[in-house]
Amino acid sequence: MSDAHDVDPVAALAARLDEAALAGRTAERPTDTADLDPATAYRVQRAVIERRIARGEAPIGVKMGFTSRAKMIQMGVDDVIWGLLTDAMLIEEGGVLDTAGLIQPRIEPEIAFLIGRPLAGAITPAEAVRAVAGVAVAYEVLDSRYADFAFTLPDVIADNASAAGFGVGPWRDPGAVDPANLGLLVEIDGRPVATGSSAAILGNPLRSLIAAARLVAEAGLELRPGWIVLAGAATAALPLPKGVHVRVSAAGLGRAEVNTR
Repeated sequence: MSDAHDVDPVAALAARLDEAALAGRTAERPTDTADLDPATAYRVQRAVIERRIARGEAPIGVKMGFTSRAKMIQMGVDDVIWGLLTDAMLIEEGGVLDTAGLIQPRIEPEIAFLIGRPLAGAITPAEAVRAVAGVAVAYEVLDSRYADFAFTLPDVIADNASAAGFGVGPWRDPGAVDPANLGLLVEIDGRPVATGSSAAILGNPLRSLIAAARLVAEAGLELRPGWIVLAGAATAALPLPKGVHVRVSAAGLGRAEVNTR
């Protein structure tokens, strides 16, 4: 990527995506005008987050993407992707999400982990379990900056893996719940619209947590105590209209709810 006026191309792409998100409009895909590889796309993502931090937001966790085999095949990849969560993305339990500032919101049922001790790099399943202070049912709100959610791998990485918002149900003792194969249900206005299993998340959501520790370390970060890791979706993403009540429930974990307007 180059610019005749010596403008930092990473900063320019980050500004384009961030400004589109603030305005609630779509943006041109970076790969339509630039030669963008995944490594550079993560630099753009980091620059987008730095802009949010400069506005007063604080990082509070990580979201994982492409955690189903079907999605990996669709995107032609063999590894997951990740994005950063900030406190401005967190929706209080049973709270209200204003969809007016979103472009094409979708919602996914997820399993979330609460980090109890620093975690980074190559870790074992046992180390992952010991680092978890809580497990919960959760949902993620996705909103792509690209029309019709049409993007390449570098595009979606640069767009912070489509992260727009999330909510978490009550934290449960990780020793009391095995997250490997929990049934999840999504209801909109009391009507069941999707069912799935946590096994769809890399076969076991803990594998997603292990991948998160590896990937953040590659970026020079760590999963910090108090951070939340959204392990991935148990079903395909669902359109999220305004004026509805959404309940996501998981066996043994309770439920997480949100209202839209």
